[in-house]
Amino acid sequence: MKIIFKTSKVTIEGELNNSQTALKIYEKLPIETKVNTWGDEIYFEIPVSLKPENATLDVEVGDIAYWPEGDCLCIFFGRTPVSTNNKPRPASKVNIVGKVTGDISILRNIKSGDKITVE
Repeated sequence: MKIIFKTSKVTIEGELNNSQTALKIYEKLPIETKVNTWGDEIYFEIPVSLKPENATLDVEVGDIAYWPEGDCLCIFFGRTPVSTNNKPRPASKVNIVGKVTGDISILRNIKSGDKITVE
């Protein structure tokens, strides 16, 4: 399942996996909301409230994940404030729902408060 993230400055594509979490998110698209940043992670609230599904702290650059504690979708593109090495690390366990397929570095152009559309 293809997913597209758009702000006024950035458009990036991703591919969702076949998890139940990813399917529930896909059913709610399109979504328009505002972005928050946390180190090299963007995240934003979505109208989905789901339980952990194979939740993990082990994420990679480019991973798209759902954060059950905040009902948020996250995209990791580098270190976060709780990283212990060069890998991103979420604040708490997340459900990995996909992977960005485009140039992840452009996410550095997104700032907290930017409007984002997910379709």
